[in-house]
Amino acid sequence: MADEMRKIGIVGAGQMGPGIAHVVALSGYDVTLYDLTPDRAVRGVEKAVLTLDRQAASGKITETEKTDAIGRIRAAQTVSDLSDMDLVVEAATEDETVKRKIYATVCPVLKPSAILSTNTSSISITRLASATDRPDRFIGIHFMNPVPVMKLVELVRGIATGDPTFETSKAFVASLDKTVTVSEDFPAFIVNRILLPMINEAIYTLYEGVGSVESIDMAMRLGANHPMGPLQLADFIGLDTCLSIMQVLHDGLADSKYRPCPLLVKYVEAGWLGRKTQRGFYDYRGETPVPTR
Repeated sequence: MADEMRKIGIVGAGQMGPGIAHVVALSGYDVTLYDLTPDRAVRGVEKAVLTLDRQAASGKITETEKTDAIGRIRAAQTVSDLSDMDLVVEAATEDETVKRKIYATVCPVLKPSAILSTNTSSISITRLASATDRPDRFIGIHFMNPVPVMKLVELVRGIATGDPTFETSKAFVASLDKTVTVSEDFPAFIVNRILLPMINEAIYTLYEGVGSVESIDMAMRLGANHPMGPLQLADFIGLDTCLSIMQVLHDGLADSKYRPCPLLVKYVEAGWLGRKTQRGFYDYRGETPVPTR
């Protein structure tokens, strides 16, 4: 374990929080999962336990490792349960207004030495840090989804992030058996700066009738050796998240090549956000996914 870290808080029990809790607990840290809705925190812990069960059943971890990890994860009842955390990872939805509200709630209860980090996949670390009481102890720690499987973590310093914060965070990520890539604080960092415009272009290819959902995904799986097609991947990420990242790129870099595809906007407006809502570019309500266009 990283020397200065023992207790890790995670804020947000949605898509990313339970996976982060899983990996952190498995690496020997005590984890407290907090959500603005306490019931969601409980369900988040249950989700982490399920993935630990699956790993043990498939032989990826031992029964002892599973049992020990489960014993280290707890759901927070109130925000004050984060008061003795050494590091807090905010893993809320990709919405700056939501994140700022969380910092206003969380910062007053944190001990002065605690590091506050964000799992944002695109928003300015410098700007988010300015909404906290500890810009020098604020950093971007961007885990990839699904966290237990993906080896990479993007570490992003804001303009005010101190060297001790950076070094401690780097050691923490290494202790999770993850590989760090360091990105400058520019819109969408490295992975999503490259990945999301590719997904957006795939949606334009569908929008313009160049290919169907199936033909586009098959072309990139078999023609570019991608593990999943870009439209399938968009559904996995969440179309609302894809749109948010494209808007950050478009607003932050003022380049028309980052303009979100109107079809992506339409799907989000319809509430068809991908796997999490059972419909996106595929319909997941049956036994096998069926293209919606």
